[in-house]
Amino acid sequence: MIDYQAILNKIHANVIQEADKGHIARYIPELSRVNPERFGMHLKLISGEEFAVGDSEVGFSIQSISKVLTLAMAMSKIGTHIWDRVDVEPSGNPFNHLSLLELEEGIPRNPLINSGAIVIADILVSQLENPKADFLKYVHDITGDDSISYNLKVAQSEKETGFNNFAAANLLKSFNNLNNSVDDVLDFYFHQCSLEMTCSQLTKAFFLFANKGKCLAQMARITKSQAKRINAIMLTCGFYDEAGEFAFEVGLPGKSGVGGGIVAALPHEFTIAVWAPGLNERGNSKLGMKALEHFTTLTNQSIF
Repeated sequence: MIDYQAILNKIHANVIQEADKGHIARYIPELSRVNPERFGMHLKLISGEEFAVGDSEVGFSIQSISKVLTLAMAMSKIGTHIWDRVDVEPSGNPFNHLSLLELEEGIPRNPLINSGAIVIADILVSQLENPKADFLKYVHDITGDDSISYNLKVAQSEKETGFNNFAAANLLKSFNNLNNSVDDVLDFYFHQCSLEMTCSQLTKAFFLFANKGKCLAQMARITKSQAKRINAIMLTCGFYDEAGEFAFEVGLPGKSGVGGGIVAALPHEFTIAVWAPGLNERGNSKLGMKALEHFTTLTNQSIF
């Protein structure tokens, strides 16, 4: 029997002693206001048991973690047709890099880099009657928590500074891989990234990836096969150009965001989320990566 609470307590005690906590994301002004000393961790077992430490109930901007949720929603709508417009290969490049997109004629390497997530956003804008409201309802439904909302200040901040995303969207449009207007797609995209959630809520949102596509209420949101494929994409593409390092050190499918959050899943076992706002040079939570490496080492639980 693993004493999960003792392990989380030990990890917390260790990582908060780190002198170098990384650097807060400052290119989105609203994110630069977050306290760099924050640290939270939440574990949710498939059995229903939960364990937490630190600031696990404090909300933060999930940013690119939202890309996994929009991908799941899009797959539930159009299935394998997604792969006509976006690939499933690791990029080996930063999340906002554009050179490969031009080289590969408007087909993003994967749905978890910015250009790929913008294509997924375009699919949802086409599929949904009220994209922002409908996606938020989807998040409410899979978590069973209707208190989750967009942070409108963050969404506005992203819109005002998102020049690289405007460039990516226009490049996609030039290759006929964007069916809606750039402004409509990016309005939805900036809002999805501005979702504010806690570590606790993130473990609920990602429960379906550990539970064969079924959410907390045991309703099938995606198929077992789709859950398997999304887990594979998270493992190979979920951490920008540091995905190999995360697989090597942690060994779980997961996704990071520049708000300092990381969420990961071990199929059939658990979901786990960690939040520490300071980032490493590749845009991933510095203490979050370290905490999850400690967790899979101390529990001896990973997919390998």
